[in-house]
Amino acid sequence: MVPGQSARGTIVFDMGSGRPQNRAASYDDHAPPHGRRRRRSTCGRSDAIRAASDPVTAPTPGNPPRGTVAIVLAAGLGTRMKSRLPKVLHTLCGRPMIEYVLDAAVAATGTRPLVVYSPATEQVRDAVAEEADTALQDVPRGTGDALRAALAALDDDVEEVLVLSGDVPLVEADLLSSLLEARSMDHAAIALVSVAAIDPTGLGRVVRNDGGTVERIVEEKDASEEELQIGEINAGLYAIDAAWLRRRIDDLRPSEATGELYLTHLVAFAREDGRLVAALDVDDDGRLTGINDRAQLARAEWDMRVEANDRWMRAGVTMADPSTVYLDHAVVLAEDVVLEPNVILRGRTTVGAGTRIASGSQIHDSVIGARCTVWASIIERSTVEDDVTIGPFSHLRPGAHVGTRSEIGNYAEIKNSRLGVHVRQHHNSYLGDADVGADTNVGAGTITANYDGVRKHRTTIGERVFLGVDTMLRAPVTLGDDSKTGAGAVVTKDVPAGKLAVGVPARIREIRPIAPIAPIESPPEPEPAPEPEPAPEPEPALEPEPPRESEGDAG
Repeated sequence: MVPGQSARGTIVFDMGSGRPQNRAASYDDHAPPHGRRRRRSTCGRSDAIRAASDPVTAPTPGNPPRGTVAIVLAAGLGTRMKSRLPKVLHTLCGRPMIEYVLDAAVAATGTRPLVVYSPATEQVRDAVAEEADTALQDVPRGTGDALRAALAALDDDVEEVLVLSGDVPLVEADLLSSLLEARSMDHAAIALVSVAAIDPTGLGRVVRNDGGTVERIVEEKDASEEELQIGEINAGLYAIDAAWLRRRIDDLRPSEATGELYLTHLVAFAREDGRLVAALDVDDDGRLTGINDRAQLARAEWDMRVEANDRWMRAGVTMADPSTVYLDHAVVLAEDVVLEPNVILRGRTTVGAGTRIASGSQIHDSVIGARCTVWASIIERSTVEDDVTIGPFSHLRPGAHVGTRSEIGNYAEIKNSRLGVHVRQHHNSYLGDADVGADTNVGAGTITANYDGVRKHRTTIGERVFLGVDTMLRAPVTLGDDSKTGAGAVVTKDVPAGKLAVGVPARIREIRPIAPIAPIESPPEPEPAPEPEPAPEPEPALEPEPPRESEGDAG
């Protein structure tokens, strides 16, 4: 949206993309925050009277004051989720939803946020310990009481607080920065975000005076019939002057309808003190809708996944059907990666350039090198080096490390094992707690029997080893370089380098030298058949001799 003056006298912010059911979500749709402002009506109070009634030192416009701290409200259990897990710890694209809120808060303020939790959400304290400070709300009695608990935990030099909810994971740092700027430029006691809601049911209404200035916020349970007709709702995001808040927080009184303390009542307090309340209008695209149940959780993840997939495709990743590709937040993809339909990449998975992940594959917290192919397989907490082929139907369990140019075939399983360069494990085999040297061939049906019922033991297989079909290796056992096993061998003792193990239990034998196979000579070319002699020409027919005259006839 182009900056300019709004008709209602509020700052207007373009939130970017909306929900996919309304229009196609795209990463590029996110516009930078555009703030537009005009002076609010002071309802007859002059600037001098307003300043005298509540002196304020204005921060530098455009920058958060020194000591701006975000307060994230996370004390509600979220009963509509029907879960023993606190609502804000339910995950979106592999992360608890509150972590997205904390990221946005840190980006906007540059300081460590403070999370308010309750005894019912004590798990939240441990979950955010590395990213945020925490404050306990002993008895949850509404947002106003939560804010009071947070203030008690803040240092006295904090000049401004940014208040937001832990269940709004799609909130963006740009919006929060614009909210801080709105309060700064108006020298307001409070700046809030408002939305012209398509459906305001269940939400607090923003009440303005005839001049367009925000006068108060009324919760739906306390609203009159006339106030219920208001379509502008409070989004639950606030920037507040901390010094003013400390003076007024104890003036909050319980709601007659619910008995809770609402921080929204602070808006009316600010107006009573002659202070402005700035409002930042945003589109109703659903990004600021709190997540209260699992259906809303699924819709939010859809939004997030659409944006992430679009971002990766624009960065050089091919997705034949992005609607069926599931990528967690921390996944990293290189250029020319190809993700076929029905692919799931979880956790901190990274995929190297030119690798193809085929349909039906799931990869969790793993490193996949460049130019690999993974066919319909599962890889968990493993490392795959460059130019490796895996699958179909392989399973790399945690701790697998596959060397470059190796080939892992169908129904092959690897667990806590390291395979060297160009190892071939083509089918129906299990390598557990093993070290396998370069250029080793693992025959079909090979198993490392690594567990004795009490402890796990390792198997060491040297380089260029040939494991025959149905070999069983009872750990702990070592096979030296260039050794071999016969088909069906049960190896219970170490096999020296260059030796052969055969039988049950396996016995050590010398490897019989294999006579070189003479090259097959091409059969000599057949001599050309002699040309047939030409048939002799038939002799000419003799003319019959004339009859001789008899002597008696002579005259």
